[in-house]
Amino acid sequence: MEEKPFSAWLWSVEQCLKEYKVKLDKGLSTYEVEKRRERYGWNELQKEKGKPLWRLVLEQFDDMLVKILLLAAFISFALAYLQGNESDESGFESYVEPLVIVLILILNAIVGVWQEGNAEKALEALKEMQCDSGKVLRDGYLVPDLPARELVPGDVVELRVGDKVPADMRVAVLKTSTLRVEQSSLTGEAMPVMKGTNPVFLDDCELQAKENMVFAGTTVVNGSCIGIVVDIGMCTEIGKIQTQIHEASMEESETPLKKKLDEFGNRLTTAIGLVCLVVWAINYKYFLKWEVVNGWPTNFEFSFDKCTYYFKIAIALAVAAIPEGLPAVITTCLALGTRKMAQKNAIVRKLPSVETLGCTTVICSDKTGTLTTNQMAVTEFFTLGGKTTASRIFRVEGTTYDPKDGGIVDWNCYNMDVNLQAIAEICAVCNDAGVFCDGRLFRATGLPTEAALKVLVEKMGVPDNEIKDKIRYSKLMSNYLIDRNTVKLSCCEWWTKRSKKVATLEFDRVRKSMGVIVRKPNGSNRLLVKGAVESLLERSSYVQLADGSILPIDEQCRKLLLLRLLDMSSKGLRCLGLAYKDDLGEFSDYYTENHPAHKKLLDPSTYSSIESGLVFVGVVGIRDPPREEVHNAIEDCRGAGIKVMVITGDNKSTAEAICQEIRLFTEGEDVRGRSFTGKEFMALSRSQQIDILSKPGGKVFSRAEPKHKQDIVRMLKDMGEVVAMTGDGVNDAPALKLADIGIAMGITGTEVAKEASDMVLADDNFSTIVSAVAEGRSIYNNMKAFIRYMISSNVGEVISIFLTAALGIPECMIPVQLLWVNLVTDGPPATALGFNPADVDIMKKPPRKSNDALINSWILFRYMVIGSYVGIATVGVFILWYTQASFLGINLVGDGHTLVGLSQLRNWGECSSWSNFTASPFTVNGGRTITFSNPCDYFSVGKVKAMTLSLSVLVAIEMFNSLNALSEDNSLIRMPPWRNPWLLVAMTVSLGLHCLILYVPFLANVFGVVPLSLNEWILVVLVSAPVVLLDEVLKFVGRRRRLLTKVKKA
Repeated sequence: MEEKPFSAWLWSVEQCLKEYKVKLDKGLSTYEVEKRRERYGWNELQKEKGKPLWRLVLEQFDDMLVKILLLAAFISFALAYLQGNESDESGFESYVEPLVIVLILILNAIVGVWQEGNAEKALEALKEMQCDSGKVLRDGYLVPDLPARELVPGDVVELRVGDKVPADMRVAVLKTSTLRVEQSSLTGEAMPVMKGTNPVFLDDCELQAKENMVFAGTTVVNGSCIGIVVDIGMCTEIGKIQTQIHEASMEESETPLKKKLDEFGNRLTTAIGLVCLVVWAINYKYFLKWEVVNGWPTNFEFSFDKCTYYFKIAIALAVAAIPEGLPAVITTCLALGTRKMAQKNAIVRKLPSVETLGCTTVICSDKTGTLTTNQMAVTEFFTLGGKTTASRIFRVEGTTYDPKDGGIVDWNCYNMDVNLQAIAEICAVCNDAGVFCDGRLFRATGLPTEAALKVLVEKMGVPDNEIKDKIRYSKLMSNYLIDRNTVKLSCCEWWTKRSKKVATLEFDRVRKSMGVIVRKPNGSNRLLVKGAVESLLERSSYVQLADGSILPIDEQCRKLLLLRLLDMSSKGLRCLGLAYKDDLGEFSDYYTENHPAHKKLLDPSTYSSIESGLVFVGVVGIRDPPREEVHNAIEDCRGAGIKVMVITGDNKSTAEAICQEIRLFTEGEDVRGRSFTGKEFMALSRSQQIDILSKPGGKVFSRAEPKHKQDIVRMLKDMGEVVAMTGDGVNDAPALKLADIGIAMGITGTEVAKEASDMVLADDNFSTIVSAVAEGRSIYNNMKAFIRYMISSNVGEVISIFLTAALGIPECMIPVQLLWVNLVTDGPPATALGFNPADVDIMKKPPRKSNDALINSWILFRYMVIGSYVGIATVGVFILWYTQASFLGINLVGDGHTLVGLSQLRNWGECSSWSNFTASPFTVNGGRTITFSNPCDYFSVGKVKAMTLSLSVLVAIEMFNSLNALSEDNSLIRMPPWRNPWLLVAMTVSLGLHCLILYVPFLANVFGVVPLSLNEWILVVLVSAPVVLLDEVLKFVGRRRRLLTKVKKA
């Protein structure tokens, strides 16, 4: 039976020490450590065994299209081998086809394996978050640098400012009055969290509520403590996240495109199989003969030669039907899409996600760092006016730690009054934070709220005009400095020089404030205090008015201040009260530690009495502000039919306030039924959860843990939604991995989140996701265009081979020629269709359903008609050359070849039994003469010119057909070819490549073709061009059908 884990947060420190059999002053003994290591193992994240390389390679071939291609390659190889044995020649040409197919499949597999390998890196990045060593008490001695992997449950560890926590620990003793830990990457909380030693009496409580626990991978930003290790390795919170990432990667489902292509591959396989069988069966009379005696067939004659010949034709048909170029063209199109997206700051890590973005129906966004800047900023502050019943409110612009970002609205207080000077002084001096720039981003050192106060001081300026000019000049000069990383906070420096700090009264949870004693220029001391507004008001006896006059605080004034506080808090602002005190009694001349009053400063319980009788100055409202462009992006999502849900670790009121500001909720809207904490939502029944998620409009889930995020994403996927999930923290990684498309932040995102994602936002901007969705939709439309184009071409090839077999004429194209057409001549135009410009209203349409057909019945009918024309034209030109002297005034017998009747051509296999049949030699362009030792070779060796005409007609028709694919419904008059100049370039390249195989002798031999004369080229164009007119008529009929359907619906 598995032992129940010990919930250390529920118990007192004494009970925890008892449970782990350890003393705080001794630590564990070496013997005990060894015993526990045997039981618990090492403190490290396990390396999940990735799939072996051979398995990854095999998986790439587990695809219907690939299997058909493999089979075709195998059979072609076998036939080429048999043919080589019969003729005793090496026949390199016969092996070209299987070799090319295998080469394509190998390239495809390499790309697939490379992408799979990337997925495993997310788990590696988690390991980097782990701490390397720690200060540990063992056998009564402090080991200063014990490797973190050697920790066991029960170890006593000392933590100081800047330390990374090496394991999950219960805080046992605070060595300073406060301890703050930065755990946003784990829980999503925007602010560092206060930690204490008191038990938390909640058995099933969320991570954020475990205020006496510190977690592996988080960082101590303030204070120091001693902790008892309670969980190590995979049992820590970060270890649980690793398990979740691994489970999510096992659950990864196929992309909508992959599902469509597999479905299409299965249908194609069935169709090809049937057609091959029919073609082979139609020609049974050539390889199986019998006589009928007394109504029963006898004397069977079977020709293996003829049987394999017609089997080869059936294989040629399979090669014709399979769009070999499709995997390559899709990869190219997606790669082009990733380049376009990279220009828009969206870096795609996994190719198929480009297309998945296009059918996104829900965006689940993290709040901190995605919708907001993850940088604290003061957005407003207020002080009292000319009397105790009037207040002044100042609004502040700017959303980052950059002092030059925004300013104070309508700020005309350059000559600051006494009250504003007191605010600036307290914000600048009662503060331990700083700001630095790491090239792209301004960041805070110390507490984010304190950094925001310093930025406010810079925006306020200083009261001294002479100094003001000097500061302005130094700020101008700082733009030209080589070292741009240090941010000079000149105004704060002026205040700190003017009011020198002599003592600090550390923040504690009881009085909820922090104070500093400063020596003023006149030699007297002053106490500056900042903290929770209600707590400061209780200890304030006076208020300062705008002109600096000090009046006793009355009930009416207190009510006004609390009302203003309520108003600011309802906007999601974190409010700090500011106060000071000049009458310091025994501390009025305090300067050094030798002063008799110094003993009082060593005892935090006296701080409340020192900070009493304060003069209240004003209130500052700070928050993590929303990004300016998010509001428009949310509107675009609405227009595009995409639901937006916010899932955050932050608290409920802050999350709701931000959602109202970015207009995910309208102002004054009742958010009941649309705003839940993770715990509240998970407590509902499954049907209630589905009902909430399926309702239109925005939703917000606050205090969400990694597990909650994952469960919500899984539920949405089960409902058939295509989910894009954004995030930046470690806590987001499992959900990023599970979502159809995981989007990580590039600037503020942790390595873990980036590695688990499919796409990284280089600018951390929510609106970039919306542009990427538009790009994804456009790519899908273009992909449909080239899939339609390639399929229609392949249908034409199938019909031409089918007609050849049905009519019994010699094959008008050999497999290697079909392969050339499918790969090389079709490839460039198909790729160029990926550059089609996007529709103007692409973000006004609802997302396509992931089960929408790639090719619907009308499109299929259209391409059967076009395909039939391609087939008839290709076979037709072959028959024309053998049977007609001229066509539309073009002389066809100028080369001196022999004409035969259609019935002779259809029964060419019986040529040896014809009496007096002769075939004259004929010349081809370039002066070469084709001769025959046996007249019957006229239908095998002699068909080289007719075959070249058929191949050229097929290539020319496919070039014209690529123009048809520019738009699914629009005529070429509305969507002219020059709208996509790349297509014209691609057509030129394809025709150039075709001419290359015709006019270079070595290639002409490999592909079994000959050069054509000008007359023959004119014939090719005349036979090919009508395909454009035919498709224009079909497009017109399609538009009429749609119009009639609309009218009927209306």
